[in-house]
Amino acid sequence: MCFWLLLQIYLSDLRLLLCSRLSSQLVNCTIKTLGLISTARPSFMDVSQSHFVSALTVVFVNSKSLSSIKIDDTLVDDPSLKVLVAINSDTLKLLKMSSCPHVSPAGILCVADQCHSLRELALNCHLLSDELLLVLSSEKHVHLEHLCIDVVSENPGQTQFHAIKKSSWDALIRLSPQVNIVMYFFLYEEEFEPFFREQTPVTHLYFGRAVSKDMLGRIGLNCPCLMELSLTAIGLGECEVTCSGFMEFVKMCGGRLSQLSIMEEVLIPDNTYNIEQIHSEVSKHLGRIWFPDLMPTW
Repeated sequence: MCFWLLLQIYLSDLRLLLCSRLSSQLVNCTIKTLGLISTARPSFMDVSQSHFVSALTVVFVNSKSLSSIKIDDTLVDDPSLKVLVAINSDTLKLLKMSSCPHVSPAGILCVADQCHSLRELALNCHLLSDELLLVLSSEKHVHLEHLCIDVVSENPGQTQFHAIKKSSWDALIRLSPQVNIVMYFFLYEEEFEPFFREQTPVTHLYFGRAVSKDMLGRIGLNCPCLMELSLTAIGLGECEVTCSGFMEFVKMCGGRLSQLSIMEEVLIPDNTYNIEQIHSEVSKHLGRIWFPDLMPTW
């Protein structure tokens, strides 16, 4: 008997996932939402890839209407994605697959090319390409609502990032003008070179490591759609930002920012602004009352 099933797997012993009993129990189920979430470390990467992919493929084959799949940090690969697409291309609306090292740009391109109902997509930056954006911009596709991109460097100086053409971003925005493009950066300063050299329609930016004044300037100049920027996530406690440099950034972004936060401790007074002056100047450019965040005393 088929029935709708919301399936989220929380496993301490991840090898249980590969149990044939689980796969057999899902043969007669119609799954709509599949989320593989590990509560243990190390995660799915420690199990056998062949066993993992085999078990996951059984689920894909026996599900006829998957609409939401969250398979971050798993061993899913291109062949298993092809099975997913072959069975569920008409129903898939959400796909989250950050940190899946066995998926290639060709694999994600296959998903985008055939899953025309896709509204939300989360992936790593190395899978993002001009070809992918152009496929998502096809008139066959529904409007994309959320595109989340993790920009992560595992090996400083060895990870190569490529720039996306403005024309590719423009094509996506023409089809999906309301799309939220969210980028999470975990890079070292020297790795930011390819980003924001020309206009990019990113709407939300989060940083996990320190960024340079040059990078902040490029964001202000080339991100006209920016709605949210979290500077508390930049790790500015690891570097110094002059009050004047911060003000230049605020002047370029102005009222486009719906949220702007920075710890007072990382702002360095200079000949132009001190800590007491900067809150009124920033408030003026944002069009609302603003103060830097204070470190809790408890």
